[in-house]
Amino acid sequence: MAEGAGRVAIVTGGGGGVGRATALALAAAGWRVVVAGRRGAALAETAKADASGRAIAIVADVVEAGSVDALFAETVRRFGRVDFLFNNAGINNRAAPLDELPAEEIRAVLDTNLYGSMLCARAAFRAMKAQQPQGGRIINNGSVSAYAPRPHSAPYAASKHAITGLTKALALDGRPFNIACGQIDIGNAATDMSAYMAAGALQADGSTRTEPRIPVADVAAMVVTMANLPLSENVSFVTLMATAMPLYGRG
Repeated sequence: MAEGAGRVAIVTGGGGGVGRATALALAAAGWRVVVAGRRGAALAETAKADASGRAIAIVADVVEAGSVDALFAETVRRFGRVDFLFNNAGINNRAAPLDELPAEEIRAVLDTNLYGSMLCARAAFRAMKAQQPQGGRIINNGSVSAYAPRPHSAPYAASKHAITGLTKALALDGRPFNIACGQIDIGNAATDMSAYMAAGALQADGSTRTEPRIPVADVAAMVVTMANLPLSENVSFVTLMATAMPLYGRG
């Protein structure tokens, strides 16, 4: 029997990239997966790509509390519980000095990356505390940019730095309810968001150069490994990165 058999996962930002790869990997491992996001057509593509038939798509906007609550309520209605949340939905700001970014762009990054993750964690806690057997797991998608930011990335770096605080707080508050919380910090996953690295990424010394990236399938495999652990065990933080990326030259 697959390790995830009978368990239920929600993956936000599941319309592509890391979210899609993780949703498909969880389904292949036996999980029943709810793929959530704002783009219905992209979510449908993810569900269609699931050969197991265990993935379904539900449109939801992580920055809207009512939408998030409805997502979790529908998941519980269909499957009876929520065992795992991958808080993956996120966006980046365009590379520009903070003083040149419009306020609404800054707000959008913080709302999606931090507020959205917090709303989803809030809904997950409610479901996981109420169900029997009690408990579950949350994995937050952080970033290596939290501790070694790229030039002109203040909103994104700040939002991901805050995710680390959220992860630690959830890990503490979840203990009495058998809720584990961990975080994956990814360095250069090959997604649309990182496509510019093939042409060249701005470096801390002012130069521009290409950077290596890693397949999203490898990121997904790491998330599934963390998700399949018994709730008595937890990977609090893990960094998965391209070996040759210049991360340690940034900070």
